Amino acid sequence: MDSRGFDSAGRIFSNATEMWEEELGSTATASTAGEVEAAPAPATATEGSGGASEEGAGDGKRKEWYSKAIAYWQGVEASTEGVLGGYGCVNDVDVKGSDAFLRPLLADRFGTAKRHLVALDCGSGIGRVTKNFLLRHFNEVDLVEPVSHFLKAAQENLTGFMDQGEDSHKAANFYCVPLQDFTPEEGRYDVIWIQWCIGQLPDDDFISFFNRTKVGLKPDGFFVLKENITRNGFVLDKVDNSVTRSDPYFRELFKRCGLYILSVKDQKELPEELFAVKMYALVTSQPKIQKSGKRRRPKNSPRVIRS
Repeated sequence: MDSRGFDSAGRIFSNATEMWEEELGSTATASTAGEVEAAPAPATATEGSGGASEEGAGDGKRKEWYSKAIAYWQGVEASTEGVLGGYGCVNDVDVKGSDAFLRPLLADRFGTAKRHLVALDCGSGIGRVTKNFLLRHFNEVDLVEPVSHFLKAAQENLTGFMDQGEDSHKAANFYCVPLQDFTPEEGRYDVIWIQWCIGQLPDDDFISFFNRTKVGLKPDGFFVLKENITRNGFVLDKVDNSVTRSDPYFRELFKRCGLYILSVKDQKELPEELFAVKMYALVTSQPKIQKSGKRRRPKNSPRVIRS
């Protein structure tokens, strides 16, 4: 993967390992597979071996990493404008893009027969994605969010979608747990949706998170990761302790998670000053190659001339 990057204070890192050693006092990165110089990116709306003393220092810095991030979000208003970093205007295009990406995937994976579908909304914030999008497609949605006042707002925003009948569309469970500590119920979810939150996890916790949450998927279930993308390398935001990764960086992490890309698509119509956004549908086994049904014409075969 491309490996050079920089932080929001302007410091340049030769690779992600250097950055994570600085931030966590340990190596928390995927192995690099080459280096590409990172180009400047626009503003965003988001362990190694050693003695006991080194491990203790690393644990302390990791706790500091997460506590700083939580402290930042605890100071953010529990509103659409707040959780979108002052860009509440992107809500509609975000929902539109997510719907266009997910709809054909549901039909392809689960067919058109009626089925009770369950989703998990990771880093759910105030329930914006659940209310405006996921509840259109799923009979039940569970929400996991570490910031308590965001989750309280989600419960308030989704009051009309709770305690409903078996075949209704409802917000079922609310978990106030950080993603790095969360383990889902086994075999509960058709889709695990992760949007604008995975940048809070260092690489090793990213990998651990996906390896734990795989058990939450039903047969044919899949992940969707929707996230900011930098053109090359990575960008570390020192304000909220998040990392924006490049597409090759993500692909290297997916490989280390044992995940395969089923589908990928760019989010359209975002303001130019924001990071680009990609949506990845991820599965735990190699997707089957789709056959078009058309027979390939042999080389040098004559064509039919029509008059």
